[in-house]
Amino acid sequence: MIHKVPEDLYYTKEHEWAYVDENIVTVGVTSYAQENLGEIVYAELPDEGQKVTQNEPFGVIESVKAVSDLYAPVSGTVIETNEGLMDKPGILNDDPWNDGWLIRIEMDTEKELASLIKAGEYKKLIAK
Repeated sequence: MIHKVPEDLYYTKEHEWAYVDENIVTVGVTSYAQENLGEIVYAELPDEGQKVTQNEPFGVIESVKAVSDLYAPVSGTVIETNEGLMDKPGILNDDPWNDGWLIRIEMDTEKELASLIKAGEYKKLIAK
């Protein structure tokens, strides 16, 4: 299966994507992750104002197959949560790249971006 891996995003080894716009990072799960999980039936996300720490869990998604932790790609403060996922978690299966975003973080430092994976490296990771 060939998975879409947009070049303008950063990735984590846990299969989250991160879109950076100045100091705001939008976070989601990759198409690879949602496909392997199967039908997503529940999402638990942090409240706005909550602090998150890079590489630490910030929430959970539950599918018909498994429950998976969601990991923060950067440290910072949650400034927005995708409320639509609470009522319709299946958006993560339908559109993980756009409507299926999870949270937006105001990051503490851009230095953490250096530890994230670029698209080419992520493609190699999921090809294994």
